Amino acid sequence: MHHPIILASSSQTRKDLMNRLLLDYQAIAPDINEQPQGETHADDLARRLAFEKAQAISQLHPDAIVIGSDQVAWREHAPDIFIGKPLTTENAIRQLQTNSNKIVYFSTALSVQQQSSGFERTVVEHYQVKFRDLSRAEIERYVALEQPLYCAGSFKCEGLGISLFEHMMGQDQTTLMGMPMIQLCRILRELKVLVP
Repeated sequence: MHHPIILASSSQTRKDLMNRLLLDYQAIAPDINEQPQGETHADDLARRLAFEKAQAISQLHPDAIVIGSDQVAWREHAPDIFIGKPLTTENAIRQLQTNSNKIVYFSTALSVQQQSSGFERTVVEHYQVKFRDLSRAEIERYVALEQPLYCAGSFKCEGLGISLFEHMMGQDQTTLMGMPMIQLCRILRELKVLVP
């Protein structure tokens, strides 16, 4: 039996990642509160947000396989201080100045749920990047060109943001992009979704 697949997201990057799988799906933006609620580690915040995104849509579409994902960035030794989306050019420049020559970690959670069958699987994957020693001019030029105002950490690794790094480390680069696709494929196969 074919179950509909729903991506609980309005993110274009996550839609682009889903499109790689060549599956029929629809994207619906969940309406949840994304503010921290006392979490003291990035993993816990990312896990809760991904779970709540999937749950919000799954409750409305109980037969669908619903995919939620969320990402929280943090600097070395500070998993309790979350790096959010900059939203303004000034904040993006400030974030990148702070990230310069530092390691930034990304906790990316994935939650796949199907309410009618009681299926729920939520995982957290990790990725890290080491930023180069960035000059103010490089940072300003980058922000002006790519406008990464809605990206945690103020960069788009799938675009020009790759030029900001000294190196990247992790199991699956899509974790850094906002949705761990290797894990998603594994979970979809559990649900008998054919990928490929």
